[in-house]
Amino acid sequence: MSSALISSLDSALTARAPLIAQLAAEQTDAYRLFHGSVEGLAGLTVDRYGDALLAQTFHRSLSAEERAELEAFYADAFPGLPLILNDRSPANSRIVNELTPEQIEIAQQPREFRELGVKYRFQARHAGQDPWLFLDMRAGRRRVMQEAAGKSLLNVFAYTCGVGVAAAHAGARHVINVDFSESSLAVGKENARLNDLPIRVRFIKSDAFAALRQYSGIGQPKMVRGKRMPPFPELEAHQFDLVFLDPPRYARSPFGVVDLVKDYPALFKPALLSTAEGGTLICCNNVAQVKRDEWLDQLQRSATKAGRPIREMEWIEPESDFPSPDGNPPLKMALLRV
Repeated sequence: MSSALISSLDSALTARAPLIAQLAAEQTDAYRLFHGSVEGLAGLTVDRYGDALLAQTFHRSLSAEERAELEAFYADAFPGLPLILNDRSPANSRIVNELTPEQIEIAQQPREFRELGVKYRFQARHAGQDPWLFLDMRAGRRRVMQEAAGKSLLNVFAYTCGVGVAAAHAGARHVINVDFSESSLAVGKENARLNDLPIRVRFIKSDAFAALRQYSGIGQPKMVRGKRMPPFPELEAHQFDLVFLDPPRYARSPFGVVDLVKDYPALFKPALLSTAEGGTLICCNNVAQVKRDEWLDQLQRSATKAGRPIREMEWIEPESDFPSPDGNPPLKMALLRV
């Protein structure tokens, strides 16, 4: 058996020992165990979600020998925790590897895990491709929980609403999650039900542009250039103490184009105007090629142009299970006091 992969997996697990102990004390049993792009095998990630392990491969599949080594290592390191492999090596990142009937039953079993005392739902295989909670965003959810008590929160591109549920758990007085995917919001509602939340969290199925334009006071017309827009929920203008903006890299809809490389301000401006004076806007950009200082300069110029200059700024760094030797992690999170 080749020792190169085993050695990389072992080094990664050893390096995480202090963090894993800290997270256990914080009621967290979900974290990245192996971040292959910087720890020895590019394209391989291994995550723990409670009582299951999820390995994912990107760009290339594992060889039979590598897969055997992977399974043997984690069977020894985490006895009793099943490991499910999702091979997402094709260009479209879709899962392509078939599982046995026994493996399918394990992969599709509904599970729970905890992060900072908050419960979340997990399935290793479901109708979509991505895990239901992105673990590199833990630092962002942690910071939201530190900020949320007594405040209102708007969570845009909410996906499965992890940020919104975490905020409600931490004492937010009002939480709205906005996403266009009914299936993602359904998981978000289940996440809310798993927790004894002190408030009733709201879930709004809407295009982000339509929601942000209405909340910001810009307004979303029903006709644009002579074309009728698809139906969208009508919302009153409202400003929030906290706004969390986590868009995908690129998406196109009749309401607008999300492009984190070329046009982040298209989303940033209405999000900024939806943030109350003296409030906090947390912006995320997960495109590795975008340099964070250049992105911050873009945000600052956009804020000044909108008449809402940034008063204070802070980077929220991913935690140590997502190492970045050059100090420039792909996920950039900017906390802006506006």
